[in-house]
Amino acid sequence: MDKRVFLGMLTPSSNTILEPMTSSMLSGLPEVTAHFGRFGVTEISLGEKALGQFDNSPILEAARLLADARVNAISWNGTSSGWMGFDADRKLCKDITAETGIPASTSVLALNEIFELTGVKRFGLVTPYLDEIQEKIVTTYGAAGFECVAERHLGDKGNFSFSEVADQTIATMVREVAETKPDAITIFCTNLRGAHLVEALEQETGIAIYDTVSTSLWKAMRQAGVDPKRIKGWGRLFREINGS
Repeated sequence: MDKRVFLGMLTPSSNTILEPMTSSMLSGLPEVTAHFGRFGVTEISLGEKALGQFDNSPILEAARLLADARVNAISWNGTSSGWMGFDADRKLCKDITAETGIPASTSVLALNEIFELTGVKRFGLVTPYLDEIQEKIVTTYGAAGFECVAERHLGDKGNFSFSEVADQTIATMVREVAETKPDAITIFCTNLRGAHLVEALEQETGIAIYDTVSTSLWKAMRQAGVDPKRIKGWGRLFREINGS
């Protein structure tokens, strides 16, 4: 076996999709394994308690524990900076690296990098979130120069319940936003079972689809020195896009 590569994944405590989906994507790479650290996240809203879940202190503690496993990269597998502002993720990555000496990334910062690399300006947004969260995400991306031209959301504050959304529901939302012909579509939640649908939906719609479980893995692999193109059957992201 080649030298082992360990990817550290920071995970919301009520998430049940991220771990099996990430492991499935890595199943053809025997020397690369994902290792998960959890911290408390049980509700997604703009309430004070819900926002407080994303305080950096417990996230950094989880990152320090992952560092004990000598992981090669650490990624925050969450989309909270979509409604809290991208600077929150930038600061978190800086703090993780300062604490551990390990390169860090997030699902959202990876998605933003992919948008920049591929020239996306108009995007479609698919989430399970409440109206207030969806509106914040649209505003945050708009301020960064990305126009949301179509969106679908389920009005759910979850977080556990996001994992129970049926494949057909997610596929229908993607098809509906695809009707506006955006440059790309994002399935924006790491507890939605969407990544395995991407390959077929891209072929059907002709539009690139970036699931935030996939974006996190794509960036972590690059930071760990593993070519994402080794992942087959999970969409254009892994086949076509090279980043830093």
